[in-house]
Amino acid sequence: LALYFHIGEREEKCIIEDIPSDTLVVGNYKVQRWDIHIHDFLESAPGLGMFVTVTSPTGEVLLSKLYGPQGTFTFTSYISGEHIICFQSNSTRFAVIAGSRLRMHLDIRVGEHFLDESAIQAKDKVDEVNVRLEHLIEQIHHVTREQDYEREREEKFRKTSEETNSNILWWAIVQTLILISVGIWQIKSLRDFFIAKKLV
Repeated sequence: LALYFHIGEREEKCIIEDIPSDTLVVGNYKVQRWDIHIHDFLESAPGLGMFVTVTSPTGEVLLSKLYGPQGTFTFTSYISGEHIICFQSNSTRFAVIAGSRLRMHLDIRVGEHFLDESAIQAKDKVDEVNVRLEHLIEQIHHVTREQDYEREREEKFRKTSEETNSNILWWAIVQTLILISVGIWQIKSLRDFFIAKKLV
């Protein structure tokens, strides 16, 4: 997930990321401040930091830390589901004068373990093959976890669909019984009315 968005200097912005369990998440970001003189965003936002907060689907705070105007944060998910990642600047200016717009570039990578190329080059060929093999095995484990999570979601969705279809069926049966009962009651009422008026 790579994107950028605008955020007010005192505003909190959150995104929701659906993450499998036991998965490493790495986020890179950079903040740019709007300059009213040049009418453009500066290359960076010196002196401005960002609070990064990550909340699990159960409401547990996995990460809450202050970073600089550019940084990298990491966390590991313990359960699968929607994790909330929030960003807010550490600006202490009053809301009236803290009118600067910020542009935030964000790149979130789920389940990626990066190879340290410099460390690999310093080793012999056998170690290089071993390190690359371990990296591939870790990537395979991540794909397997991702597939298991998708299967869980599909099964949950199927159960919900089946329950909904079952409820719709029972509601249709109840509606039919009500219509038949009302029809029988109306016919009986008309018959009693005609008998009372001696029309039949």
